[in-house]
Amino acid sequence: MSVHRVNPAALARPSGFSHAVTATGSTMVFLAGQTALDGAGRIVGDSLPAQFEQALGNLLTALGACAGEPAHLTRVTVYATDPEDYRAHAPELGRIWRRLAGETYPAMALIGVTRLWDTEALVELDGIAVLP
Repeated sequence: MSVHRVNPAALARPSGFSHAVTATGSTMVFLAGQTALDGAGRIVGDSLPAQFEQALGNLLTALGACAGEPAHLTRVTVYATDPEDYRAHAPELGRIWRRLAGETYPAMALIGVTRLWDTEALVELDGIAVLP
Protein backbone atom coordinates (compact mmCIF):
# COMPACT_ATOMS: atom_id res chain seq x y z
CA MET A 1 0.00 0.00 0.00
CA SER A 2 1.12 3.51 -0.71
CA VAL A 3 -0.37 6.70 0.73
CA HIS A 4 1.06 10.01 -0.41
CA ARG A 5 -0.07 13.31 1.09
CA VAL A 6 0.14 16.19 -1.39
CA ASN A 7 0.41 19.80 -0.23
CA PRO A 8 1.28 22.05 -3.19
CA ALA A 9 3.48 25.05 -2.42
CA ALA A 10 1.03 27.26 -4.37
CA LEU A 11 -1.66 26.63 -1.72
CA ALA A 12 -1.70 27.92 1.85
CA ARG A 13 0.17 25.63 4.22
CA PRO A 14 -2.33 23.17 5.69
CA SER A 15 -2.78 22.81 9.43
CA GLY A 16 -4.65 19.75 10.61
CA PHE A 17 -5.34 18.36 7.13
CA SER A 18 -3.70 17.54 3.81
CA HIS A 19 -4.78 19.25 0.60
CA ALA A 20 -4.84 15.96 -1.31
CA VAL A 21 -4.05 12.31 -0.72
CA THR A 22 -3.25 9.63 -3.27
CA ALA A 23 -3.50 5.99 -2.25
CA THR A 24 -3.04 2.59 -3.78
CA GLY A 25 -3.99 -0.59 -2.04
CA SER A 26 -6.25 -3.57 -2.24
CA THR A 27 -9.22 -2.63 -0.05
CA MET A 28 -11.22 0.58 0.34
CA VAL A 29 -13.08 1.11 3.62
CA PHE A 30 -16.00 3.53 3.79
CA LEU A 31 -16.57 4.57 7.39
CA ALA A 32 -20.04 5.62 8.48
CA GLY A 33 -20.56 8.83 10.38
CA GLN A 34 -19.61 8.49 14.03
CA THR A 35 -20.81 10.72 16.84
CA ALA A 36 -19.95 10.60 20.54
CA LEU A 37 -22.07 7.51 21.22
CA ASP A 38 -20.80 5.18 23.89
CA GLY A 39 -21.27 1.40 23.71
CA ALA A 40 -24.76 1.72 25.20
CA GLY A 41 -25.86 4.17 22.51
CA ARG A 42 -25.74 7.33 24.65
CA ILE A 43 -24.03 10.58 23.65
CA VAL A 44 -21.16 11.25 26.07
CA GLY A 45 -19.27 14.49 26.62
CA ASP A 46 -20.68 17.92 27.28
CA SER A 47 -18.17 19.85 25.18
CA LEU A 48 -17.07 19.77 21.56
CA PRO A 49 -13.57 18.46 22.43
CA ALA A 50 -14.99 15.65 24.58
CA GLN A 51 -17.44 14.65 21.86
CA PHE A 52 -14.77 14.94 19.14
CA GLU A 53 -12.53 12.57 21.10
CA GLN A 54 -15.30 9.99 21.45
CA ALA A 55 -16.39 10.33 17.81
CA LEU A 56 -12.82 10.01 16.53
CA GLY A 57 -12.28 7.02 18.80
CA ASN A 58 -15.44 5.44 17.38
CA LEU A 59 -14.26 6.08 13.82
CA LEU A 60 -10.87 4.52 14.59
CA THR A 61 -12.56 1.54 16.29
CA ALA A 62 -14.61 0.89 13.14
CA LEU A 63 -11.44 1.24 11.03
CA GLY A 64 -9.54 -1.12 13.33
CA ALA A 65 -12.31 -3.71 13.01
CA CYS A 66 -11.45 -3.75 9.29
CA ALA A 67 -7.73 -4.24 10.08
CA GLY A 68 -7.06 -0.58 9.31
CA GLU A 69 -4.85 1.94 11.06
CA PRO A 70 -5.14 5.75 11.29
CA ALA A 71 -2.42 6.16 8.64
CA HIS A 72 -4.74 4.39 6.17
CA LEU A 73 -7.28 7.23 6.37
CA THR A 74 -7.37 9.14 3.11
CA ARG A 75 -10.46 11.30 3.67
CA VAL A 76 -12.34 12.49 6.77
CA THR A 77 -15.34 14.81 6.81
CA VAL A 78 -16.25 16.58 10.04
CA TYR A 79 -19.82 17.79 10.52
CA ALA A 80 -20.17 20.35 13.32
CA THR A 81 -23.27 22.05 14.66
CA ASP A 82 -21.18 25.14 15.54
CA PRO A 83 -18.22 25.71 13.19
CA GLU A 84 -17.07 28.73 15.24
CA ASP A 85 -16.88 26.56 18.37
CA TYR A 86 -14.88 24.05 16.32
CA ARG A 87 -12.51 26.81 15.21
CA ALA A 88 -12.15 28.07 18.79
CA HIS A 89 -11.15 24.57 19.94
CA ALA A 90 -8.95 23.76 16.92
CA PRO A 91 -5.65 23.55 18.87
CA GLU A 92 -7.17 21.15 21.41
CA LEU A 93 -8.85 19.11 18.66
CA GLY A 94 -5.47 18.86 16.93
CA ARG A 95 -3.91 17.50 20.12
CA ILE A 96 -6.70 14.94 20.40
CA TRP A 97 -6.19 13.93 16.75
CA ARG A 98 -2.43 13.50 17.22
CA ARG A 99 -2.87 11.47 20.42
CA LEU A 100 -5.42 9.09 18.86
CA ALA A 101 -4.55 9.09 15.15
CA GLY A 102 -0.94 10.23 14.93
CA GLU A 103 0.92 12.97 13.11
CA THR A 104 -0.43 12.44 9.60
CA TYR A 105 -3.67 13.94 8.34
CA PRO A 106 -6.01 12.84 5.57
CA ALA A 107 -7.74 15.20 3.19
CA MET A 108 -10.39 16.79 5.41
CA ALA A 109 -13.39 19.08 5.26
CA LEU A 110 -15.49 20.74 7.96
CA ILE A 111 -19.16 21.21 7.19
CA GLY A 112 -21.48 23.25 9.40
CA VAL A 113 -24.86 21.61 9.97
CA THR A 114 -27.96 22.70 11.85
CA ARG A 115 -28.21 19.39 13.71
CA LEU A 116 -27.12 15.78 13.56
CA TRP A 117 -29.08 12.52 13.74
CA ASP A 118 -28.33 12.28 17.46
CA THR A 119 -29.79 15.59 18.59
CA GLU A 120 -27.34 15.92 21.52
CA ALA A 121 -24.36 15.42 19.20
CA LEU A 122 -22.15 18.43 18.48
CA VAL A 123 -19.87 16.72 15.95
CA GLU A 124 -19.82 13.74 13.59
CA LEU A 125 -16.94 12.26 11.58
CA ASP A 126 -17.00 9.94 8.58
CA GLY A 127 -14.13 8.75 6.47
CA ILE A 128 -12.54 6.70 3.73
CA ALA A 129 -9.47 4.53 4.15
CA VAL A 130 -7.36 2.46 1.77
CA LEU A 131 -5.84 -0.71 3.22
CA PRO A 132 -2.87 -2.63 1.86
